[in-house]
Amino acid sequence: MKRRDFLKVGGVGLAASAVAAPAIAQSNPEIKWRYTASWPKALDTLYGGCEYFAKRVAEITDNKFQIQAFAAGEIVPGLQVLDAVSNGTVEMGNTALYYYWGKNPAFTFGTSLPFGLNTRSHISWLRFGGGMDMLNDLLKEYGCIGQPTGSTGAQMGGWFRKEIKSMDDFRGLKFRVGGFAGTIIAKVGGVPQQIAGGDIYPALEKGTIDAAEWVGPYDDEKLGFVKVAKYYYYPGWWEGTGQGHNIMNLEKFNALPKHYQAAIETASYDTFTWVTGKYDYVNPPALKRLLAAGAILRPFPQEVLEACYNAANGIYADLAKNNPHFNKMYTSLSAFRNESLAWNQVAELSYDSFMMRMRTRT
Repeated sequence: MKRRDFLKVGGVGLAASAVAAPAIAQSNPEIKWRYTASWPKALDTLYGGCEYFAKRVAEITDNKFQIQAFAAGEIVPGLQVLDAVSNGTVEMGNTALYYYWGKNPAFTFGTSLPFGLNTRSHISWLRFGGGMDMLNDLLKEYGCIGQPTGSTGAQMGGWFRKEIKSMDDFRGLKFRVGGFAGTIIAKVGGVPQQIAGGDIYPALEKGTIDAAEWVGPYDDEKLGFVKVAKYYYYPGWWEGTGQGHNIMNLEKFNALPKHYQAAIETASYDTFTWVTGKYDYVNPPALKRLLAAGAILRPFPQEVLEACYNAANGIYADLAKNNPHFNKMYTSLSAFRNESLAWNQVAELSYDSFMMRMRTRT
């Protein structure tokens, strides 16, 4: 190649490089967001999931998109995450959507409908059954958009100062319970209390409340409930799963480059497996430690479960008449629940039941 031809070709290449470099830089801007959570730092799986999420976003974007996590109370209290994201105090948050059932009862479908779905069925409904689209229609009214993140799995029924033998024991019982389940507790005679995680222990210790549910053995052990209430009940019928969500300010989210939006989605789904997998690993040994520390494990009596189930269905029927969001989600989830229960009985339940029988023989 002649020297002048080489220079021409080389010149074009240099010019192209000069154009391309700024374009690449422009498409990967350095962005910093604040990320407030509903969880104290002591809960290293729920809050740890937030830290894991932020780390994954940074890794995916070559450290260009930095998200800093803040525990409950560092920016806003744990039960005010939705408000903080909605009004732009922070760009995003991690929370349980059922904390905001007072704004609209349909928010409960984001975390867990009492007597609803288990963990696997719930994430299936959210992703493939239209559940997340319906929740985002609701979140849009608050200027937000959401992505499911970690789930606690099926939760425990909570810690009680006295034994629960019948429905009479629920009457007047001051019970810390998360989200919408409080309406059912009230219907059967209890007195529901919604208290953020970090404030539950002192309320139990002082006798301000008679009972409290939180998550399960690993987190309950960290919060020390066995020291002040010995009876540990199961199942947590109000939370066959405990699905958390990342919620983003819609205007801020829409302003992100598309691949940064995709990073949030990808990291959110990564966080689901991190949080849920960790809970399944750490809960069994934690339960053993709690029993050794004096916890008395009890199943809720059938009478209690059936009374709460019937009360729940009555409340759902009434809400579906007047709340379009609730009606749409309840119709969809109920249809899927019937199908998934039948399938789980054929597959998961039969397998688990067999393995439990064999375990007792060895």
